[in-house]
Amino acid sequence: MMALTRTATLVVALGATCAHAADISYLAPPGVPAKEFPSPQRPVAQIVGPSRASEERRDARDEAGEIARLLELKPGMTVGDIGAGSGYHTVRLSRRVGSVIAQDVRRDYLIALAKRTQRLKLTNVIFALGEAHDPRLPASSLDAAILVHMYHEISQPYAFLYNLAPALKPGARVGIVDLELPTSEHGTPIELLRCELSAVGYREIARYQLAGDGGYLAVFSPPEPVGRKSPRDIIACEDRAGTR
Repeated sequence: MMALTRTATLVVALGATCAHAADISYLAPPGVPAKEFPSPQRPVAQIVGPSRASEERRDARDEAGEIARLLELKPGMTVGDIGAGSGYHTVRLSRRVGSVIAQDVRRDYLIALAKRTQRLKLTNVIFALGEAHDPRLPASSLDAAILVHMYHEISQPYAFLYNLAPALKPGARVGIVDLELPTSEHGTPIELLRCELSAVGYREIARYQLAGDGGYLAVFSPPEPVGRKSPRDIIACEDRAGTR
């Protein structure tokens, strides 16, 4: 019941957010500061734009549908589109699930996306501004989170993953889509991804190869709240793939 009330409150707040897109801000108080965590021992890719490829090309291989099926996303769920950008997945998932929280560190991207959802008359999208080390999402608000072709752009991955965990409900899943390329080339080698998430306490459940050049989808469960590592006990992973 508390979860339903929380979701309803967020959806009610959405009306004001869409009407005043410039006021898009954080949905939750700050988490643990970045200075408490190790920095990644590998390059961090620059954010180059709100979209990876044309939506027509992505639709041709049913990218959103394939990810939704593999993650078993269902009506009634609240899904976080982390690093939502132009909203490719936000728009498509909003028609499959109960609500989508579109999160990004770029306010201008979220403002443009808010206008897009207004044009499409989508009423179940919530907007959340985040920080490089903290998604700033409400506790226990997500049934699932997706990070699509953006993990390599997170400048403070250990802090970000640590601060994301409280937003995930028990049994939630995190789906990360990326390419088997060095982070300097806008990908994340799967072994590096596994190491970084494991360092924060996430557990890998499955890995899938997506259609075409879509890369891989790695699925993780969040760390258990009890007995979680202290941020200062997290050890940064070595980037064995290098920057080739």
